[in-house]
This record gives sequence, C-alpha cells and structure tokens, in this order.
Amino acid sequence: MNKPKVLITRKWPASVETKLKQLYEVSLNEDDRPLTPDELKSALQNYDAVCPTVCDSLPAELLNASNKRCKILGNFGVGYNHIDISAAKANSLVVTNTPGVLTQSTADIAMTLLLMSARRGAEGDRLIRAGKWQGWCPTHMLSSDVTGATLGLIGFGRIAIATARKAHHGFGMKIVFFNPSAPDPSVIEELHATRCDTVEDVMRSADYISLHCPGGPGTRHLIDDKMIRLMKPSTHLINTARGDVVDSKALIEALRDKRIAGAGLDVYEGEPNIDPEFLTLENATLLPHLGSATLSTRTAMGEKVLANLAAFFEGREPEDRVV
Repeated sequence: MNKPKVLITRKWPASVETKLKQLYEVSLNEDDRPLTPDELKSALQNYDAVCPTVCDSLPAELLNASNKRCKILGNFGVGYNHIDISAAKANSLVVTNTPGVLTQSTADIAMTLLLMSARRGAEGDRLIRAGKWQGWCPTHMLSSDVTGATLGLIGFGRIAIATARKAHHGFGMKIVFFNPSAPDPSVIEELHATRCDTVEDVMRSADYISLHCPGGPGTRHLIDDKMIRLMKPSTHLINTARGDVVDSKALIEALRDKRIAGAGLDVYEGEPNIDPEFLTLENATLLPHLGSATLSTRTAMGEKVLANLAAFFEGREPEDRVV
C-alpha cells in the first residue's frame, strides 16, 4: 500500500521531520520560506494532507479549488483563523490543531512582555546598546510596579488561566477577566479572580490587560480606539493572541500620545509586515511571535500533528479535530 502524501509548509523540529519521513511520502520545506498562494493551491491538489502554520493563509478561493486531493489540514498551531473554516467544512476537509502543549510557553511570553513593558526592559536594553547610559540615578527610567497590581484578561481559556496563575501566585496580582462562558468555579476560587460582565469593565479596571481571545471576524479590532480610551493612563496592553484583535493604528496613536503607559506585543496585524510606526515608539515592547518558541513546545506541537494524521489515515477520529 502506498504511503499517504503529506506536505509540510514550513521547517519543523528535526526529530518530528525524521518521523514524518518514516511514516509518509513527505515533502519538507528545506528552505523554510513561506509558500505562495499558487503553491498552496497546488499542494491541495496533489497531496493527501497539507500541514499549514499561522503564516499560511488558506481562504475560500484556495479551499474551493477544483481537483483537490487533500482530505485533511493538520494545522501546526492552536489558532486557525488563517483557515476559512466554513469553506473547509463545505469541502469536507478535516481540520485539526494542536491545543494544550503550548499553554505554558505562551503564558511565559505573556508574562515576559508584561514585565518588560512595566519595567521598560526593551527601552533600557536599547539605551545600553546605544552607549547612552550615564550611570545610576534615583529618578532614571522610573517604571510601574507589577507585584500587587491588577491583571485583566480578555478571554479565560488555557493560556489565560496559565498566565493568571503565574501572575497571581508569582507576583500577588489581582485577577479580573471577561469570558463569554463561565470557567470552572474552582479556578476562580484558586485565583480569587473576579469575572467581569463586559470587556469594557476589564479595560477600565486593570493595570495590565492581557489578550487571550481567538482571532477571526468576530474579534477583529475588538480592542479599538473606543476600548483603548477606557484604559487608565498607567495601564499596559499585552497581546499574545492574534494581531488583528487590536486596531494597530489606534494603539499606535494611544502610545504616541502617552494615553496609555505601554504595550507588549508578540503578534501583529499583517505580520510579518509590522506597521513601521511601532518601531518609533519607546513604550512599545516588540517580540517576533515567540509565544510557543521553545524546542520542547514546538516538538510537542509537531507530535500532536503526527497523532492527528495517524488517526485520520487509520480511520479514527483525530483527537484535536476542529471541523
């Protein structure tokens, strides 16, 4: 029996690629360059499985392509707003993702950004590298306290809860959050957390606001100029969710005018094409989408995809099926 043909759209950890070679007739992306829309369309027409990442846009016009051979999209990542899920469903394409294994590493990055933004870490690093530091001074680069401050979370899924645990148990932070559905009461009790009725309530009350909602049309520009104007001038905004959740222009204006204290961003609208205005802002801490970027996490993500592919090709239900 011929092995299924599988296309991997970007370079994966070596141990996972070795297993792929053993299990499938696999095409790897040795150059690690983003595939063009035409290449993705061709992949859908010539492979049994395509394994995309967040940087691979799969809109309806690609998923509706004629003569498709592909039956499963084994997504390398939790978020799947780069895939038109309605079109995938209409075309009987199975879509899987990789939840759970990247929770702690992404929460670590959320806390990293929070601390860097609060304590002006990136700004201080730039000062040293530019040779402009003139020595210690009692009033130099004064910043914001984290310990005992209030952390507001928009969304309260796995990553948000992990972030809240690090913040509450590690820094004594007070936790407030908004989530459409009620979480496990034991989690709220553990964290002494307060559930807010609206996103607006969180925006008004928190010293640090961390975004953990999914991307997609329903949350695009959820954090817009109106929402940002609810924030206190001392508040910092942290985004490790999806770039399009935040209206970049509105955030840039607020940071430039010092209407909020700072922002720590790991994701961006239209990434990797970041609005160049961000680069001019001292109160913006910018990371290149590092949320899950540890070797163990990215390897575990690849192993999740392998498990989902194996289940599908063996006629079983994939554990992490989205549609």
